Amino acid sequence: MDSLIHGFHKMSIEERRNIIREFSNLSTEDMEAMDYRMDTSTAGNMIENVYTIMDYPVGIATNFRINDREYLIPMSLEEPSVIAACSNGARYARPNGFMAYSTGSYMRGEIELYDVPDPDYAAIKILQNKEKILKMANTRSKTLSNLNAGAKSIDIHYVNNELILNIIIDVADAMGANIINTMLEYVSGYIEELTGGKANLRIMSNLTTERVTYAYAKFDGKMLGAETVDRIIKANEFAKNDIYRATTHNKGIMNGIDAVLLATMNDFRAQEANSHAYASMGGYGPLTEYRKDADGNLIGSIKIPIAVGTVGGATKTSKKAMLAMKIMGIQNSNEFSNILACVGLAQNFAALRALAAEGIQKGHMKLHARNIAIAAGATGDMIEKIAAEMVSEKNISYTAATEMVKRFRDE
Repeated sequence: MDSLIHGFHKMSIEERRNIIREFSNLSTEDMEAMDYRMDTSTAGNMIENVYTIMDYPVGIATNFRINDREYLIPMSLEEPSVIAACSNGARYARPNGFMAYSTGSYMRGEIELYDVPDPDYAAIKILQNKEKILKMANTRSKTLSNLNAGAKSIDIHYVNNELILNIIIDVADAMGANIINTMLEYVSGYIEELTGGKANLRIMSNLTTERVTYAYAKFDGKMLGAETVDRIIKANEFAKNDIYRATTHNKGIMNGIDAVLLATMNDFRAQEANSHAYASMGGYGPLTEYRKDADGNLIGSIKIPIAVGTVGGATKTSKKAMLAMKIMGIQNSNEFSNILACVGLAQNFAALRALAAEGIQKGHMKLHARNIAIAAGATGDMIEKIAAEMVSEKNISYTAATEMVKRFRDE
């Protein structure tokens, strides 16, 4: 099966489930997980002070072909039109599909050293004992050592007269936070002996300049129209030169990436910090680039640091998160990073296309009308009828919805 599914948004939930089951070869147990609700006991072991569980809707982005493989991609968020836009963005790229590449799984752990008597001498002592430091760090993880991963190199720099020691660690298919922090704390005592200084912070950095993903797509120029292609390119240039626009531009990218991370219970806060810090290196700007090829197609690309894991973490605690990973059929963290970058590119393209061609509100408010109808008290078939009437009358508001609900009930 491929991920180009005509009329998916018009199908019933049961029909969609059957397509997902067949596409991802899901078992009966997998299908039951779609209706699984985490109990408060499990939730209470995940975070502190639990009193209830938040329900977030989860939908499927269709039309994605990445590195010649078809994907259905679970996304979880509260905002209407995002999944529809993402799927539409992928449809424009389908003739050639997305290409993506991740550089690897290298992360930085930082040890902050203060009151170092002679920082330059200390730096040389650290480098002279580099192999011992790395060997000590690698005793903290047999798993990484067996994979020929783990601590690989050391980098030193100075910040406000403090000596900062960075250990570069290959975390393989893990997100990496726990093992990195464990390694840093273990070697910090030896580092203090070498330097005569005191270790303060020993913590992983969420800016992953050694763990970057590239994605590329050719969006069909004939489907878009020449004027829209040019407008999208201009819009991207606008983001390069205006930080107010660049912030919203990159927020559009994260609309898609965060939704996939939430569906799989990965740390979207870390990814937000990572992405925006990376966008700030050299002055804040857009994470995407657009140009036109000789045939009039729109060429889009994204370069973004992504640090996600496919082993450990909350993903293994939640049945629905595990199901989301299985639907995508992810084999390793690099593949997961590739998917996220392509989703971010598709989401950004879709937003720019809407802004350049018709304005962002047309499609968004049409889908938002259903939420307003529900908030006003509409139930069952009344929801679609009231939403359609508000769209037809171009009056999508809570007041209008409330009046319509009252009228429907009186009738």
